[in-house]
Amino acid sequence: MTDAANAETLPAWALGPFSRPERILDERPEVSFTCPVSGERIAWAAKDLFNPGAVVHDGRVCLLLRGEDRTERYAGTSRIGLATSTDGRHFDLEPEPVLVPADDQWQAWEWPGGCEDPRVVEAPDGGFVCTYTAFDGKVGALFVATSPDLRRWTKSGPAFAKTPYVRLPSKAGSILTELKDGRLVAARVEGKFWMYWGEGVIYAATSEDLTRWTPLEVETAPDRYLTWRPGTETRPAGWKVDRVPRAMGLHPIAGPRRRRFDSLLTEPGPPAILTEAGIILIYNGGNHFELGEPGTPPRAYQPGQMLLDAADPTAVIARPREPFLRIDQAEAQGQVGNVCFAEGLVAFKGEWLLYVGLADSRLGVSTAPMRG
Repeated sequence: MTDAANAETLPAWALGPFSRPERILDERPEVSFTCPVSGERIAWAAKDLFNPGAVVHDGRVCLLLRGEDRTERYAGTSRIGLATSTDGRHFDLEPEPVLVPADDQWQAWEWPGGCEDPRVVEAPDGGFVCTYTAFDGKVGALFVATSPDLRRWTKSGPAFAKTPYVRLPSKAGSILTELKDGRLVAARVEGKFWMYWGEGVIYAATSEDLTRWTPLEVETAPDRYLTWRPGTETRPAGWKVDRVPRAMGLHPIAGPRRRRFDSLLTEPGPPAILTEAGIILIYNGGNHFELGEPGTPPRAYQPGQMLLDAADPTAVIARPREPFLRIDQAEAQGQVGNVCFAEGLVAFKGEWLLYVGLADSRLGVSTAPMRG
């Protein structure tokens, strides 16, 4: 059954229509491991299991998912585990997490908050790249890790290392992909990999190797101009168009819209996809408490889609008014209420499988037929 509220308004270029999310991993086991920081045995997913990244490997759907314990502060320390499935709906959760805060050079970035909200893509060389949020308990930073098999991971550290933005709060790295041999693989545009990221406003970054990223900058308007009056055909002698040096700033791609479901913030969801129509980016919109969409709860999260120009990945071509999935009141309650948060997407056996976090507490999957 599709989400009837939105199926009729879906544009031709968009993915879907998607079914309403159904729960997966509802009966999660009390898995545990020995924490390399505390040295204690920890039930690492005892509290919540949610917000999965997804990829297809060896004929199985593989989820990197966020689990929280009940031990530390900040609602529990987060760690990233691995679950696999032959049908995309029934998953086996491996007992030990695969990406965790550890006794390493990144501990100060990742402890005690943890490793949060993974997105994962297949690299052109066959390995895997995961973007995730390293949370020290106060500030989140977008991190990158690589793996040959989804189990053994090497942390590369901050995505924006050696840039002025390395200490900027950052998260939600959605790397551009394309469909190859039935799998989504990281794609280049004009020789570079692209990534959308951010919370509140969506930004972009490029990379040569999928691990070190450079945020796109734009020249911002100077504080003031010395210009001639409108209607004057010639510029007065001695006047310059610009006497103030231009500053550099992050290049905004898309932000909140008044009276829409995404009026509070926008945040990238699963890896973006390069298609014949352009670049499809699934993103999550938050509803403003005063200037938001009427009838939608304040601070509710719901996923939408936007289309960007494949020739210019910074240019938004189309952005529907409505989300393509709406929160289900049966799934609205949890750690953070009224949240349907899209984060993982795969092409599998003729379907799009979209993996979502529900109320920051549970996992769900929505399905849609693949067209064409």
